[in-house]
Amino acid sequence: MTCPFKEVEKKAAQLIPNYTREPPLFLHLKDYFWVKTPSLYELPYGTKGTEDILLRLLAITTYSLPENFQSLKCRRCAVVGNGYRLRNSSIGGVINKYNIVIRLNNAPVHGYERDVGTKTTMRLFYPESAHFNPQTDNNPNTLLVLVAFKPMDFMWMETILHDKKRIRKGFWKQPPLIWDANPKQVRILNPYFMEVAAAKVLKLPIKHLWKLKEKPTTGLVAITLALHFCDVVDIAGFGYPSSDDKKQSIHYYEHITVKSMASSGHNVSHEAFAIKRMLELGLVKNLTYF
Repeated sequence: MTCPFKEVEKKAAQLIPNYTREPPLFLHLKDYFWVKTPSLYELPYGTKGTEDILLRLLAITTYSLPENFQSLKCRRCAVVGNGYRLRNSSIGGVINKYNIVIRLNNAPVHGYERDVGTKTTMRLFYPESAHFNPQTDNNPNTLLVLVAFKPMDFMWMETILHDKKRIRKGFWKQPPLIWDANPKQVRILNPYFMEVAAAKVLKLPIKHLWKLKEKPTTGLVAITLALHFCDVVDIAGFGYPSSDDKKQSIHYYEHITVKSMASSGHNVSHEAFAIKRMLELGLVKNLTYF
């Protein structure tokens, strides 16, 4: 199978103004010792004001891509959403054939292998969504990628990895107090990708991002990340029931309805429009329906 080199890059430029693959995927300790260009934005779109805690956190984690990532001749990526449409899809075997599989938040693998596969190359999460089993729902070499929305997220990660006294306040949902993760597998996502997802994919006003309640979902951030890294980007399990459907679950693994999204700060119809645009451009392909 030939690899469509540069195709994603050409098509992404139609969606993302000033598209570039230069920014690193993960934050790097050396960038915070002598910061020549300080971040313009606070979390989740930059690191302004959190440099001290970030320095401590980056000192115990790493930023590099594993050798097996770098040596891939073609980066074929599947971004697996958490949507109910994965239920009874039987596409687990298809997902496992991709050489990079990106999963989101607390989405389980164990017990759902037939529909979602077993491979997990990266898992994007934030503290409140870290309620997954690092042993049964990930692989031994899975990269655990922290998507920080607020300074407390860095602090939580530091207390977990340093085994300090846990922080219980400042979260909309209690994050895990015990989290069995290898620091060598932890990465800190570059907030650049959150900024691109918000300002360029969702077209939110960049000057007022920090004031807006609306923020991209982890899923849209994961697709944005993949568009800056992969040669092929396919998605599965994205999309929500219509707002009129009060009973349909939004996730394949638990029964919560679209009503639960009302106070989340996510605009699901706004994101659906952005993903449809990606599909129209041929930038991504869908393994489920949308």
